Amino acid sequence: MYKASFREFFKLEAAGGILLLFAAALAMVLKNSTFGGVYDAFLDMPIQLRVGALDIDKPLLLWINDGLMAVFFFTIGMEVKREILVGELSDLRQTILPVIAGLGGIIVPAAVYIMVAGQDPTDLRGWAIPTATDIAFALGILALAGPAVPTSLKLFLMTLAIIDDLGAILIIALLYSNDLSAIFLLVALAAITVLAMLAIRGEQRLTPYLLAGLVLWLAVLKSGVHATLAGVVLGFFIPLGPRNVEDHDDSPLRHLIHVLHPWVAFAILPLFAFANAGVILQGMSVSDVLQGVPLAIVLGLFIGKQVGVFGFAWLAIKTKCCPLPAQVNWGQLYGVAILTGVGFTMSLFIESLAFTDEYVLDVARPYKLGIIAGSLLSAVVGFVVLRIFTPASGGNETDYDNARSAG
Repeated sequence: MYKASFREFFKLEAAGGILLLFAAALAMVLKNSTFGGVYDAFLDMPIQLRVGALDIDKPLLLWINDGLMAVFFFTIGMEVKREILVGELSDLRQTILPVIAGLGGIIVPAAVYIMVAGQDPTDLRGWAIPTATDIAFALGILALAGPAVPTSLKLFLMTLAIIDDLGAILIIALLYSNDLSAIFLLVALAAITVLAMLAIRGEQRLTPYLLAGLVLWLAVLKSGVHATLAGVVLGFFIPLGPRNVEDHDDSPLRHLIHVLHPWVAFAILPLFAFANAGVILQGMSVSDVLQGVPLAIVLGLFIGKQVGVFGFAWLAIKTKCCPLPAQVNWGQLYGVAILTGVGFTMSLFIESLAFTDEYVLDVARPYKLGIIAGSLLSAVVGFVVLRIFTPASGGNETDYDNARSAG
């Protein structure tokens, strides 16, 4: 069952990664064409939801970033729970290497950003931008490297990206919350209490969880904490059901992942990329990306990520903390380390949280270009390295079993 789930996950993420690239390219083309005004008007379109005293009035862009991305993080929360209970994160031997590499992929890029960006407090707000990995985009590039890529390498990248997602969630929770409302925080706490009570009594129906989750999202949205965190919390409470079930419909958590994952891969993330990747290129030059914050982002993603991930993994393997993944050579591991520099949607998301006021937004156009440039550079170089070090044939589905049994 888990093997089939992983294959489905990988195929969806890989195909979704290619769609992400198309959506971002389309946004750039529209933004810099005669349709730029239409593009802006579409994202600025006001959408209001009002129920009694509750009034939510936001432009479409924020509904995408605060609402649809909450669904993405809800899926991430469920996937992390599944991995912890029955997947890769349930086996400590298989988890040690990607956890150590993932920590390196957070620490080193942040350090590179801080060293390059300078001491301006506003600029330093973006230190977390290069710490993220876009799992869909990265797995999409890995899929293009050919069928001979060992499954254990795909598992390593997927698990490492999950660690990155957890790191991003903690960063969002700790650093990008402001103007907290005690009343709405109490409402959110009450909703979490209801979710906990449902889990304790073993409730398997999804409706009570989703209703409590909706209240949680609304409360978190109004509390000053970023609303996407409500999705993560809700995801952790969705019941797995019997661990030995073979059918999606017999497990509430597996069923929801099965239903939502195509929507996330083929609609939500591409729409987010389309809404956030549009940057006006007029009046900008290459030199704008090669200084200050944009350069810090590029170097953090392309240099910091590969040095952090590969360096920490190399130390862990050489000190006998854990083995090299089954059927994986050092060149392939290095190629995947470079691919983790594909931050893209996650980096764009953190950038949208780090730089919010109008003045910063006006001068921050090169920041998005830094994310796109660093991600594309990591994608191209990582792909080339993987192609060089991956034989023309040799990878197959039995690699999964080898990866699971490797100690």
